[in-house]
Amino acid sequence: MKDDLKIALDILKKGGVILYPTDTIWGIGCDAANTKAIERIYQIKKREDSKSMLILVDEAWRIADYVKEVPEIALQLIEVADKPLTIIYSGAKGISGRLISEDGTIGIRVTSDEFCKKLIGALNRPIVSTSANISGSMPPSNFNNISKELLDSVDYVVKWRQNEKAKSQPSSIIKIGSKGEIEIIRK
Repeated sequence: MKDDLKIALDILKKGGVILYPTDTIWGIGCDAANTKAIERIYQIKKREDSKSMLILVDEAWRIADYVKEVPEIALQLIEVADKPLTIIYSGAKGISGRLISEDGTIGIRVTSDEFCKKLIGALNRPIVSTSANISGSMPPSNFNNISKELLDSVDYVVKWRQNEKAKSQPSSIIKIGSKGEIEIIRK
């Protein structure tokens, strides 16, 4: 893992795009502050510009760096969640405007994956995370389900966890409104 971290970090710092394992499914990512790299992910995935992507942080306290106000209920939900949870927050800030939805929101997940936590900590910024598939096709349940086209499109494919055969699932997604109201987007 150490070599993978070093190479992936170097790629991210240079504005590159990586394919990497997360606490859910394999993802495509880049530095969340690098607009050119984010644009490249949209091109790789053949994704509509209107569809936003989420970011991963390594610790819950970092969320406050990327949203104007973190509702207390969000921190409580993160603490008790029994599976990965992405929360859509209002008042996004501190990241590329390319990641902020038209309504000013951003999806953020506190990752529990060891590799991701170390990579984000070393970069000292969040990373973009979007499923490793061409838009409209099924997300990969494990590394072996990722298309060659996608593998060939990124600057680095992380070796860590490539041999795992277990089927992965995407995170749950909820949106928390300005008054603390909760909307379930994906269970």
